[in-house]
Amino acid sequence: MNTDFIIQALDKGLFARFMNMEEKALDAVNGRWLVADASPGYPCRVSLREASVGERVLLIPFPYHDVDSPYRACGPVFVRQQADTAELDVNEIPDILPGRLLSVRAYDSAHMMIHAQTIQGTQFEQAVRSQFSSEAVSYLQIHNANPGCFSCSVHRANART
Repeated sequence: MNTDFIIQALDKGLFARFMNMEEKALDAVNGRWLVADASPGYPCRVSLREASVGERVLLIPFPYHDVDSPYRACGPVFVRQQADTAELDVNEIPDILPGRLLSVRAYDSAHMMIHAQTIQGTQFEQAVRSQFSSEAVSYLQIHNANPGCFSCSVHRANART
């Protein structure tokens, strides 16, 4: 079975309406502008890159698993103010993943979680290929394990959605 994969970032357009909001309007949607004071520490879910120290990032709740399933989920994400949507090649792993403790969550075509594991980011490729060796796995979601926040989704290279 082909276990090649492609990592999908969140699209920049999903956050366009928030980028020019005044602080009061952002407060109404529970968003906040922060300035990165460490790197790593502010991994952007659009560019799949760390924000540089001094860079402005939006912290906002986002429905990252907006599906008809008990596993529907929303949580905080960082978006760099100047981010462009990452377009990764097949089997390319962005630098924000290998240095972190990750939670890999496998879902079937009905959006039901069928497996989950915690790994060191250096084991990312091996874990993804292992999950995709099962035909039951439709896609994966990756979370930063300690804070529990969403990082990115992973799809079979021939089935990107």
